[in-house]
Amino acid sequence: MHPERGSATFERDVQRMFATIADRYDTFNHLATFGLDLLWRPRAVWALARSRPEPVRRILDVGCGTGALGRLLAAAYPGATVVGLDFTARMVTRARAISGGRKGRPGYALGAVPRLPFADGAFDVVASAFVARNFADFPRAFAELRRVLRPDGRLLTLEVSEPPSPIVQRLFHAHFDHAVPLLGRAFDRAGPYSYLPRSLRSFPPPEELAAILRAAGFPGTRTIRLSGGIVTAYLSAAA
Repeated sequence: MHPERGSATFERDVQRMFATIADRYDTFNHLATFGLDLLWRPRAVWALARSRPEPVRRILDVGCGTGALGRLLAAAYPGATVVGLDFTARMVTRARAISGGRKGRPGYALGAVPRLPFADGAFDVVASAFVARNFADFPRAFAELRRVLRPDGRLLTLEVSEPPSPIVQRLFHAHFDHAVPLLGRAFDRAGPYSYLPRSLRSFPPPEELAAILRAAGFPGTRTIRLSGGIVTAYLSAAA
């Protein structure tokens, strides 16, 4: 399955792809990143908590997947209500199963950008991890995230990025363009993981994405490069 950004079926194709890998999603990510994904989310949430201290009452985890980011947000803001939203029913099912009946766990629902089922200004914080590159229309998607944030709310966007160092770039592409799809085919012969490196090729570099965020209503956007720049956290304050 090879979703193409800009095609009429892009969102549907991405949704179907993630439905096929939901049960193996976390295991694959840990292996493909050598466990670094277990560090990136906590680092991003820590930076968010410093930029947006309490009181935070309502948090939206967009494209929540199996709920890894939402559980960290719930721990960082123990008094807040965390809502995890994903457009893949199988991912929502997995997130609920992992969270179980723990006190303060996030709640989960089906839904997708850019048609969020929430009122204007409904959240103090909106966050996503490795979701933005699946948006079909970046300006429209971020404008919708801005809509559901209250003024002075915070947006956290964590995403894979092109590293600035030429040496790191070569290592990054050797792994991401070749090793990751091979590992993916070992998990699923249909090969949906070949989409991952292809999605990055049409994804804006950090400086360009920061400009898109500012134009969408987040003038206070700054970037934090992680692991040599192979991942970037974008911290954005809503106007």
